[in-house]
Amino acid sequence: MTDESAVLIEGPWRHRSVSAGGTRFHVVEQGDGPLVLLVHGFPEFWWSWHRQLESLAAAGYRAAAVDLRGYGGSDKPPRGYDLVTLAGDVAGLVRSLGEANATVIGHDWGGLLAWTMGVYYPKVVQRLVAVSAAHPLRLGHSLLTDVRGQGWAVRHALGFQLPIAPEKRLVKNDAVLVGELLDEWSGPGWPDERSARLYRSAFQIPGVAHCALEYHRWTIRSLLRPDGIRYAGRMRAPIRVPVLHLHGALDRCVLPRSAQGSGRYVEAPYRWKLIEGAGHFPHEERPDTFDQELIGWLADPEPDR
Repeated sequence: MTDESAVLIEGPWRHRSVSAGGTRFHVVEQGDGPLVLLVHGFPEFWWSWHRQLESLAAAGYRAAAVDLRGYGGSDKPPRGYDLVTLAGDVAGLVRSLGEANATVIGHDWGGLLAWTMGVYYPKVVQRLVAVSAAHPLRLGHSLLTDVRGQGWAVRHALGFQLPIAPEKRLVKNDAVLVGELLDEWSGPGWPDERSARLYRSAFQIPGVAHCALEYHRWTIRSLLRPDGIRYAGRMRAPIRVPVLHLHGALDRCVLPRSAQGSGRYVEAPYRWKLIEGAGHFPHEERPDTFDQELIGWLADPEPDR
């Protein structure tokens, strides 16, 4: 096991502890200007955005990367791992950081939260960037209609439904499974040795493995429960803020064909872009290409469809 100091990585950024809705979050900030909130996915932590902290700051933005509830240096409460509560966490963070709204960029689970915020907290989201994340309803449709494709790609989520055993598997042998998942879902040449080491270490912080799996458990178990049915119904509402949708062409976790078509839920300018040569982690695998697309879109006062 490791402790939370594993995520206090030094750099040109500053580490902060920020409270939102009674929960303490570890936030890493760099730059000044309009707020851009960066939300990581599974099985990572704020470090997944370290390249974007620097590039966004250089482009004139205040970039803030957060450890989600249950991850890294943030609180790890026993409950609250449904998408509505998690989206509320991020909306509360924007306000706690002193802003009325922000551009929200989310990868993987962070992307699902960004889509959710676009519906539940539209006034807090100025613009939305989804990375390797289909709209939740589009993903659900893909799971039902493409069982051998998208269904097989997320088979790990079904294995995570078991109690206790999945947590033990994830941290066993110095969290080697975390490294294997990163390798399986990425394109050639990533993760490098340092990235894999950091993510494997961070996953061994007490409580992280269990909390991370609670995200997956709620998603599956809520499908036929009232809370999940209410969520799906609410998510049919159109998103009315500009959306940039970035996806790795080689993604084997959320297949590009599963994410394509998410624009049907957007009634504002929507831009879809495949990043060639990248898998599930395009912001880490192809950071220069990713940042060029992102910063160009952010600078565009009227992003086209």
